[in-house]
Amino acid sequence: MRRGNSGLGEVLAAAAACAFLALGAATALAQPAREENPPAEYRILPYSGLTPYCADPIILARIVSDFAARESWYWNSPLAIVSFEGVAEAGVRNNGLSYIPRRYCRGRALFNDGVGREVVYNIGEGQGFIGAGPGVTWCVVGLDRNHAFSPNCRAAGP
Repeated sequence: MRRGNSGLGEVLAAAAACAFLALGAATALAQPAREENPPAEYRILPYSGLTPYCADPIILARIVSDFAARESWYWNSPLAIVSFEGVAEAGVRNNGLSYIPRRYCRGRALFNDGVGREVVYNIGEGQGFIGAGPGVTWCVVGLDRNHAFSPNCRAAGP
C-alpha cells in the first residue's frame, strides 16, 4: 500500500516543532528577572560587611607566621618572609553581595633568600579560628608546591 501525501506529514510535524520552540522561547523571555539574594550581613547575623584592610599589620603578621610554620614543619625549609611592599587591594566582594564578605589583596614579599615574590591573599570575614575574627587565605606565587591554588595562585585571588 502506498500513501498519497507522505511529505505533508513531515512538514506539519516540523511546523509544530517550530511553534512549540517559539512558544517556549517567548515564555522564557516573559519571565520576570530573578531577584538577587540580599547581602550576607542581612541574612546571617555575625557578618557586618567589614573586613580589615590589606596592609593591616595583624593580617600581614599572620601571613608571615603561617608561612614560616608551613615551610619549617611541612617542607623542612628555612625560607621566611622578611617584609612586604606594594600591598594593594585587588577587589572587595567580587563574588557578589550574598557571599561571605571578602577583600582580595596582592603584594610583593621579600624573603630571607633575597628574592621578592608575589603574594596573593584574601581576607574573609568570620573565617578565623571557630569563626572568630577574619580568616586569611594566602598563596606565594612560585612556592605553591602542592598546587593548592593553581595556576599561579589564581584560586586565592578574585
